[in-house]
Amino acid sequence: MIIRILTEGQYNLPGAFLDELNDMDNTLVEVVAEEDRAKFEVALKEMLDLVRDNGTPVPVEELVESDLVLPEPDITLREAEELFVGEGLLPD
Repeated sequence: MIIRILTEGQYNLPGAFLDELNDMDNTLVEVVAEEDRAKFEVALKEMLDLVRDNGTPVPVEELVESDLVLPEPDITLREAEELFVGEGLLPD
């Protein structure tokens, strides 16, 4: 799965990590609903680190459509309220 982290680039994340990524997405939906900024920052960092640590960077010169777009690392809780609602970024 090709995942773009805004302001960083794209990563090819093996399918073996999709369930874990979906669980993290669901956690972010809950944390955003609670409006807990500290928990949000930790949960977002964990999600982005999962992609960074387990995905292979896609070369910049390679044009590949993203299957999923994750927010930039410095997104605010208020901005995230528009993204992490309902089923979040990854539908169950």
